[in-house]
Amino acid sequence: MNTLELVVLVWIGSLAAGFLGSLTGLGGGVVIVPFLTLVFGVDIRYAIGASLVSVIATSSGAAAAYVKEGFSNIRVGMFLEIATTLGALAGALVAIHLPVKIIAVIFGVVLLYSAYISYFPPLKEDRPDRPDRIATLLHMDSTFPTTQGLQPYYVRGVPAGFGLMFVAGLLSGVLGIGSGAVKVLAMDRAMRLPFKVSTTTSNFMIGVTAAASAGVYLNRGYIDPGLAMPVMLGVLAGSLLGSRALATAKTRVLRIVFALVIGVLAVEMIWSGITGRI
Repeated sequence: MNTLELVVLVWIGSLAAGFLGSLTGLGGGVVIVPFLTLVFGVDIRYAIGASLVSVIATSSGAAAAYVKEGFSNIRVGMFLEIATTLGALAGALVAIHLPVKIIAVIFGVVLLYSAYISYFPPLKEDRPDRPDRIATLLHMDSTFPTTQGLQPYYVRGVPAGFGLMFVAGLLSGVLGIGSGAVKVLAMDRAMRLPFKVSTTTSNFMIGVTAAASAGVYLNRGYIDPGLAMPVMLGVLAGSLLGSRALATAKTRVLRIVFALVIGVLAVEMIWSGITGRI
């Protein structure tokens, strides 16, 4: 395989990863890292470096479209970024000293959990949809567009969401995935945001989180421009396509497709880490 063929294949895989990541709010890095390490045998630290660059591109491409369409909650995203940025810096510093096998196994476990929360929707609550005091104070309640017009919603569980966001940032720094899985968990389950608002706000946030940890990887020499460029271009194109498809996509279908893809990658990632193939 020559260099051109390799670049094209990486770009195509990154395009698919960006499309899936944009639709679900989990970020293309969830697919990019196992794709590069398992298919092309790239060192996982360089795969994470390329993934972080692509995550920034994903956020830049999809987030602008989602904000314009009225899906993303800017106030929620900016507030929670305080926690994710601190976590990302801590995670990136820890990851530099972790063995590759451990990173692979941790990545696989996170993928399994991502598949789980993607497949199973949040449980319905019996109590009324009352606003959270902190959310009201910070004016986080908002609306999002539906086929029946603008639908209002309340933001709740702000402290729990803030704590989960620190964990999301920590995972982003260690794994280079943008930590969309935990971000969606925090907003979809803990803060009770509508699923499409959770995924789009996650896309808005992951770029800032990834940028914080990418600086550490760049300083350590784990970002290869020759690898990061086709990955970034592919993920960016895929995220733009995904942002256009989200408005008409069925939420349940998105959850099922993503859960299946991530579940397969998770098992392979864990097995490769345990057997030392990575």
